[in-house]
Amino acid sequence: MRLNPLFIIGYLMAVPHLLFGQGHVMPAFEMSSSFCDARKISIWLPDGYPRPGVKYAVLYMHDGQNLFDTATAYGHKEWQVDETLTALSKDDRIVPCIVVGIWNTPKRFREYAPARPFAMMAEEAQKEIENAPLYGGQPLSDAYLRFIVEELKPWVDAHFEVDRSPKSTFIAGSSMGGLISLYALCEYPQVFGGAACFSTHWPLRLSKNSPAFTNAVIEYLKPRISGLHGHKIYFDYGTETLDALYEIHQLRIDSLFRAEGFPESSSRSVKFEGAAHNEVSWAERFHIPALFLLGKKENQE
Repeated sequence: MRLNPLFIIGYLMAVPHLLFGQGHVMPAFEMSSSFCDARKISIWLPDGYPRPGVKYAVLYMHDGQNLFDTATAYGHKEWQVDETLTALSKDDRIVPCIVVGIWNTPKRFREYAPARPFAMMAEEAQKEIENAPLYGGQPLSDAYLRFIVEELKPWVDAHFEVDRSPKSTFIAGSSMGGLISLYALCEYPQVFGGAACFSTHWPLRLSKNSPAFTNAVIEYLKPRISGLHGHKIYFDYGTETLDALYEIHQLRIDSLFRAEGFPESSSRSVKFEGAAHNEVSWAERFHIPALFLLGKKENQE
């Protein structure tokens, strides 16, 4: 990776208000990889970071350009992640945490499409998706997750005051980002302690609401779901625009977790009436999964 470790040290020294002022989003920087295309990374540090003796939880989030800044966010509407977490922190409702925003690339759909379930679909269904303009090839998600787990996370662990254990390491995203977050939790349960999946795009396609991929995900989950006990998994969906497609799929996934005996404290699925498939809707409810994953025990929702 082409990134000078002195960048972090120099940045923290140059921005003294991090010690006693507002939380701050570091300038986005590009990180290269041996597994996938280079991409930008944005990191949010909370008010007071670093505090003596404190090890911070880490929330890794996909589509990182949409999280903090209207100038880079899709449709110039951001998730307001920094504002929400700052408010929750000031109310002492969540554990100390930082956020690592992983920007997407032109290969977003391929990088976020879970490869193992994809390979479990009929060949005809695979080819149909591979040939769709938004995809243009086979999934690249395994390589993308290796970048996160083998390159990005070790770098974050080495340069920030974070708790490296799964109980303090989480991953989240929306739409296709919801799919890759679930996949990350299943593939690397020894790394991630929980995932938040907003408006998970179960159909894979935009033009066809097919159950084929959901069927494959269920078959993929069956031998793995027992290994997720002790982890946290959050799903949600709205009822407007693209989200109107999701309920029939999400209810099947919810049934699987209920049948496996997951309590609401570790597996949750929420329907938001009137919510659409966009950054405004996700920003409005971001506090709910934030409390679910990061909340102090007395404040977890």
